[in-house]
Amino acid sequence: MANLDQDKWFTEISDRDGSAFSLRINKKLDEKQSPFQKVEMYDTTDFGNLMIIDGCTMVTTRENFFYHEMISHPALYSHPNPKNVVIIGGGDCGTLREVLKHPSVETAHQIDIDEVVTEMSLKYFPELCESNADPRAKVMFDDGIKYMAEAAPESIDVIIVDGTDPVGPGEGLFNHAFYTSCLKALRSGGILVQQSESPLMHMPLLIEMRQAMLDVGFVDLQTLPFPQPIYPSGLWSVTLARKDEKFASFREGDAQQAPFETEYYNAGIHHGALATPGFMKRAFNK
Repeated sequence: MANLDQDKWFTEISDRDGSAFSLRINKKLDEKQSPFQKVEMYDTTDFGNLMIIDGCTMVTTRENFFYHEMISHPALYSHPNPKNVVIIGGGDCGTLREVLKHPSVETAHQIDIDEVVTEMSLKYFPELCESNADPRAKVMFDDGIKYMAEAAPESIDVIIVDGTDPVGPGEGLFNHAFYTSCLKALRSGGILVQQSESPLMHMPLLIEMRQAMLDVGFVDLQTLPFPQPIYPSGLWSVTLARKDEKFASFREGDAQQAPFETEYYNAGIHHGALATPGFMKRAFNK
């Protein structure tokens, strides 16, 4: 549920969490109803541009790097040599940009069901779309669940599920059937990484998601928490699932000598995120 009051504060009210988050607005920039969802754009006083989907905060200019970097770089540096990457969702194109910073990546396919999200991002977040024309990139507007179900076996090194909450178009990205498709499509040593909500607010969903990944045959999991200022609680997470072997240490030397700049991610941050907080560890071990 969302509200824009007379003093120009946009507020996302999360009834399920008993919380709310507000940003001060200068003006509304755009609005478009797609066949799937309502996408709105605002100019804020302090966070740059803001994308809202179905009343929920999605992306701002100021802080999107936390999410885009943490859903991309830990998985790519945990894989020994990621060449073929698939992004399910990710219509704002920020994750695609981060993936293509890795020189080992030969192909990056992005499949988002809603073209309107990318249209808005091209217009209002052009910096996130700066790698769309990279010859290694293929931006597609299609059903990501169907795409993974039809993917060739053992054809992908890393699958990144950059989806919304498990409602609406994103609902089918959090179940056994989808994870089975991903497991089949990954090569040996492959990694699936998915945004996994707030460990503080949404632990039952996170536990259910982790169990579903193990149920279909993934061998090992890592859940990495990180700051995400505009999402409920300000604490978010990604969960990595390894196809057929335990996670070893990530390629720390490569991360330390990365040939690109980041705003948040680095080798030290990666190490820190692997130190699972006590409340998460206890919940996972129940």
